[in-house]
Amino acid sequence: MALRVEAFTSRFCRLQDTLGDKFLPALLKSLGEPERALLINLEKAEKYGWLNSADNWIALRQLRNQMIHEYIEDANTLFDALSTANSNTDKLKNFARSLEQQASKLLG
Repeated sequence: MALRVEAFTSRFCRLQDTLGDKFLPALLKSLGEPERALLINLEKAEKYGWLNSADNWIALRQLRNQMIHEYIEDANTLFDALSTANSNTDKLKNFARSLEQQASKLLG
């Protein structure tokens, strides 16, 4: 069970990192947008319609930080963090699809 929890946490965090720190900035740059901080990039993504809520993304980022940077000793806290992450995986997937569609449009 511990391996499954570790695998899920790792993949959730890596997906969020890849989308927010790599894919989104590269896509914005290809549209002529200047390099900006993550929060500004997320607000741009929201304005472009690629992301439903920059605020929700920031909340998930905080959850990500908690899961990878803090050792959660309380079982209920760990369960809540994992449940929240699991219930939000579709939001990450939808964002990834939106970015992918935009990139496909740019590539023609």
